[in-house]
Amino acid sequence: MHYCYILYSKKIDRFYIGETEDFVRRYQEHLSGYFKHSFTSRTDDWELYMLIECSNRFEARKLENFLKRMKSRTFIQRLKSDPFLLDEIMQHQIRGS
Repeated sequence: MHYCYILYSKKIDRFYIGETEDFVRRYQEHLSGYFKHSFTSRTDDWELYMLIECSNRFEARKLENFLKRMKSRTFIQRLKSDPFLLDEIMQHQIRGS
């Protein structure tokens, strides 16, 4: 199982979108500054905003790239508040049905 996740930092008022197989491990890496020059090393207050379970790594990466291309705070907030939007994206953009 793979996950696409969205983190939020209040300090810098920014979202971060990523993909992983082991969310707990990856989240700890973000909080600890494990990757010293990464975007998430700027702050230590990352909170989980949204965790989306995907069937495999390909699907998780495709969703991650789609969300990053949207480049929209409003879209990310709408995604969380409207579960039907996520279903539509998964069905049409990610799985291609």
